[in-house]
Amino acid sequence: MNIAMLMIPKVMTVTLHENNTIRQGLEVLARCRYTAIPVLDDQERYVGSVSEGDFLQHILRTGTTDLKQQERFCIREILRRDFCPALSIQADFPVVVEAALRQNFVPVVDDRNALCGIVTRQKLIAAMALQLEAES
Repeated sequence: MNIAMLMIPKVMTVTLHENNTIRQGLEVLARCRYTAIPVLDDQERYVGSVSEGDFLQHILRTGTTDLKQQERFCIREILRRDFCPALSIQADFPVVVEAALRQNFVPVVDDRNALCGIVTRQKLIAAMALQLEAES
């Protein structure tokens, strides 16, 4: 199975940029209600992800929930580059399954490390269910 067939394209994916403020990140997180969001650099390359926990840790460190105060900080400061590692769009199906066992979503990148989209566990399980149904 081709990873591109499972992928939710980047244009339909919620992302943040590493230069966004913490306030902007919190507002996006509240609006979309995801637990983690991919982060891109200024050239649309995938650089890591941030989670609700990353924002919570930041708020605890800074000691303020005031959104105006959070405009002083950037997503780059809380970004975890090793969280939700990306896979190449050329990745084999078993590799995608293995990655999805460890993380909520799998970022998919091209040869330049530009984000192409994400594969969610939901999409992966639905595709596997269809495959099983077709085989029976």
